[in-house]
Amino acid sequence: MDMRPLGLSDLTVSVIGLGCNNFGRPDTASQEQAGTNAVVDAAIEAGVTFFDTADVYGAEYGMSETQLGIALAGKRGRIIVATKFGHTGMTSPIPGAKGSPEYIRTAVEGSLRRLKTDYIDLYQQHTPDDETPIDETLGALDELVREGKVRAIGNSNFSAEQIESADSDASHRGTVRFVSAQNEYNLLARRVEVEELPAVTAAKMGFLPFFPLANGLFTGKFTKDDRPADSRIARTRPHIADDAPWSAIEAYRAFCDARGISMLQGTFGWLLSRPSLTSVIAGATRPEQITQNASAGNGWRPTPAEAEEIDDFFPLK
Repeated sequence: MDMRPLGLSDLTVSVIGLGCNNFGRPDTASQEQAGTNAVVDAAIEAGVTFFDTADVYGAEYGMSETQLGIALAGKRGRIIVATKFGHTGMTSPIPGAKGSPEYIRTAVEGSLRRLKTDYIDLYQQHTPDDETPIDETLGALDELVREGKVRAIGNSNFSAEQIESADSDASHRGTVRFVSAQNEYNLLARRVEVEELPAVTAAKMGFLPFFPLANGLFTGKFTKDDRPADSRIARTRPHIADDAPWSAIEAYRAFCDARGISMLQGTFGWLLSRPSLTSVIAGATRPEQITQNASAGNGWRPTPAEAEEIDDFFPLK
């Protein structure tokens, strides 16, 4: 498995990561602990070292972290664990503004306990908190890094302006800086190329795309008329397939076929050729899925001309 440094931190992560949002999710193979264990073991066997979760993932608050902590027993030293706090759009048992020092202190202790670890490698603010000045949030995170409870910090769902403001504030005050940004990015969602990715590159941060396969559309398993019955799209998000640009997707499939690669390989390769992109975090509910992801991400990369051709299939809107 190829490895890349994460921004200016001392963390090095696998170019394919495992998104743990499916751990403890109802109606999935990883809803129960045994299913989570199987996915984690397969990921480690395939060379994946980067595991990304959040306190709000799972059927109940903290469930994904809890199951990941159990699954990593005896394996923690080989793994980079990332989790998140403070999603302002989701319910939390912790009172108060979700970027406040008091909230962060309580949240991190809960995550450490559920993950069964003494430290979190990458602690990410899940969404911006308009109620709390960024200097207060960064000050609290700086304390956690100095105490050794957190190794590095990142943000998620920040705008370019918020990324720039946070980096400027941390540099001015001498507090710890965000080393990574996590935003939606895939062939159908390329808006981050306009502002967010340039801001990340300017700050020398690492970029971590979520929904890299557009909820599964680019796994190669979907066609306009055929959708796997056990997929999230078929079960809960049929509109994603209904509204997909199938002419462009089929042209892209032909592009991949002509090069003897799968659509999965093509998509991971395209993403990993983007500026500042460090690791592609893809979810999995079964061992074979993470094994396929790891294999696909560790090979083909487009030439500049091929990357431009792929861009043309899915123009920035």
